[in-house]
Amino acid sequence: MKKISFGNKAKNGKKGGRKGKKLLLILIFLLVVILGIYAAVRMKAEKAVSANAKEVRTAMVEKRDITSELSSSGTISPKNTYDITSLVEGEVIAADFEEGDQVEAGQILYQIDTSSMESELTSVNNSLTRAQENYEVALDDYNTALSDYSGNTYKSTEAGYIKTLYIKEGDKVSSNTKIADIYDDKVMKIKLPFLSGEAAFIGAGSGAALTLTDTGEQLAGTVTAVSNMDVTLTGGRIVRYVTIEAANPGGLTTDMAATATVGDFICSAESSFEPTLETVMNADISSSVEVGKLLISEGDYVGKGTPVFTMEAKSAEKLLRTYKDSVEKAEETLESAKNKVDSTQDNYDNYTITAPISGQVITKNVKAGDKVAKSTSGSTTLAVIYDMSGYTFEMSVDELDVKEVAVGQSVVITADAVSGKTFSGTVTNVSLQSSYSNGVTNYPVTVTLNDGMDELLPGMNVDGVIILDQASDVLAVPADALMRGNKVYVKDDTVTEAQGTVPAGFRAVDVKTGLISDDYVEITEGLSEGDVVYVAESTVSSSFNMMGGMQGGPGDMGGGGAPGGGNGGGNGGGRSGGNNGGGPR
Repeated sequence: MKKISFGNKAKNGKKGGRKGKKLLLILIFLLVVILGIYAAVRMKAEKAVSANAKEVRTAMVEKRDITSELSSSGTISPKNTYDITSLVEGEVIAADFEEGDQVEAGQILYQIDTSSMESELTSVNNSLTRAQENYEVALDDYNTALSDYSGNTYKSTEAGYIKTLYIKEGDKVSSNTKIADIYDDKVMKIKLPFLSGEAAFIGAGSGAALTLTDTGEQLAGTVTAVSNMDVTLTGGRIVRYVTIEAANPGGLTTDMAATATVGDFICSAESSFEPTLETVMNADISSSVEVGKLLISEGDYVGKGTPVFTMEAKSAEKLLRTYKDSVEKAEETLESAKNKVDSTQDNYDNYTITAPISGQVITKNVKAGDKVAKSTSGSTTLAVIYDMSGYTFEMSVDELDVKEVAVGQSVVITADAVSGKTFSGTVTNVSLQSSYSNGVTNYPVTVTLNDGMDELLPGMNVDGVIILDQASDVLAVPADALMRGNKVYVKDDTVTEAQGTVPAGFRAVDVKTGLISDDYVEITEGLSEGDVVYVAESTVSSSFNMMGGMQGGPGDMGGGGAPGGGNGGGNGGGRSGGNNGGGPR
């Protein structure tokens, strides 16, 4: 029987066991190395993700109220202020008010001595009276000329018979040109001497009986005048002449004589009759005219206003023009006199100084007894009045914003002097009188306070915020979420490449905007409530629902947190993705 040995077999088994242990150790070592490398890579990746997440800020599209506003500061002023000055010089004779008094518009504040103005005012009023009279005379002459020269005719200025005519057709007639001798014997007059003592008892209007010397015929007459002068006749008789008129029955001539009795008195001598009118008719015109056609002849009887001759049209027009020129000149003089009276009266009124506005007297610099004088540096301020019924202040708005400001906009006002309280105001004026400083053009905007008059005082510094526009309960995103071209980048994990400065994970959306403030933009189209958007910079106030800014680490729950989580949700989501995504903690 063959003997079998187990020694070599045992030796071989020992060698195989050592080889297996060695292999196992190698495998374990390799596994540890691999795990270390994986851990290092994983940590590096997580650090990279974490660093990247810190640079990405997001915000959720949500509804909110947006207010567009503009702020500036200013100094409170009264609603109206007025410096009382004087336009005249002189001594103040009355100033019946004091600082702090409430005065009413029109109330007399100062009375300055007017003695220097009294004679001047009298003189200009007298000049006005004379100018008015001259104008009325010139106007009356013009109206008379229109009547006298109507129809381009010259009319008689006397009534009677044409005894001798001195003009002919084609002659030039000017002022005082002799036209005709005129007499009127319809009524004859006779001057008879009566003894002076008897004549003293004869009065005008007394009846008289005339006796014709040649025929003895008697006529009734009337005494028209009694002379006061004594005349001595032949024989030493002292007489006074009495004028008697009698209607001409048709036969009386200047060759006939008569005597007369007046009551019981008989004339001392006879006398001859003469016409009641015997005169020369001279032209009464202001410029030369040419005779066109004679309308009368010698022996014709003319009354006042009877046409004597026609005037050539041009000369008639020139004649009327002289009268019209006189009226216009007199009218100019009258107007000048009126203006002089008005200006003098205004100057006179300046000696009484009244309050131009109702308000409070802030300062009184001049009192009764002081002298007011003009100076080259300007008028002296006698007093200052503030209208304290309302306050205003002026905001300075630059050229980029002024077009957004309009009258009627509301203003929120605060003052350092009244802490913890706000006041309201209204924009009442946007001035176009700009000022330029440091490369910027500014425009003054006047704000009128609606309240606070009991707590604020002129001169206090205030800050004003103009409410340019408001929108309530509208979709909004941070201002830095809106990119050029009205684009907003919405979170989308399917986008794997960055777009310029916008990281991967966001896609561009075109939007339409509404109201835009410094912090927020109203979105009218393109986004929905709850969308998460990329924000370029962290300039949004914490009141906006900012996302955490972290995109979560690898794992099933990564990706920056569940939408809608706001600040807490964003940060919490990031942490949940990192801790529960299967990676190392």
